[in-house]
Amino acid sequence: MKPWILGLTGGIGSGKSAVAQRFVELGVHLVDADHAARWVVEPGRPALAKIVEHFGEGVLQPDGQLDRAALRSLIFQNAEQRRWLETLLHPLIGQEIMQYLARAESPYAILVSPLLIESGQHQLTQRVLVIDAPEQLQVQRTMQRDQTSAEQVQAILKAQASREERLRHADDVLVNDRDVAWLKTEVERLHTFYLTLRGGRS
Repeated sequence: MKPWILGLTGGIGSGKSAVAQRFVELGVHLVDADHAARWVVEPGRPALAKIVEHFGEGVLQPDGQLDRAALRSLIFQNAEQRRWLETLLHPLIGQEIMQYLARAESPYAILVSPLLIESGQHQLTQRVLVIDAPEQLQVQRTMQRDQTSAEQVQAILKAQASREERLRHADDVLVNDRDVAWLKTEVERLHTFYLTLRGGRS
């Protein structure tokens, strides 16, 4: 029986990481899309060679690792180059994610991605869990965590998929506006429910 895939997402400061951590403690196999995105451009991987061929040696650090800042500045204002990069990387990241999830020994596995909806990665999943939180709380948590200003957090919130958009794709919503003990209990409740599902559907 191949595990079915749960997509886990939520805005900045929603508590996505705490929820993911709890699922891992419960023995659920989990992959983070951000990590997969880093794996595909590691030295020796075909993607990195293609990037260097396309953009030149300037996108490499002296140690042969990808220089993300250099690459970002090249594609930041150039939509065409950004599209080229996305066309190269998105399928590879998707493959990486699927290969990793296929090794899961739990009945279901989790793909955590802050951009699950925007990147289209939700198409790799059978069910979507959105961690939601009142905006005020998101701002407060992020400011504490990253020592940033409210303006900066607001800017990030604007750049991420709107809440409405995320919630529209959600099969399950966990509103994380209480304490950690409560959150853990909620995740356990969801986990028990997920174990009863076949292919992510009741």
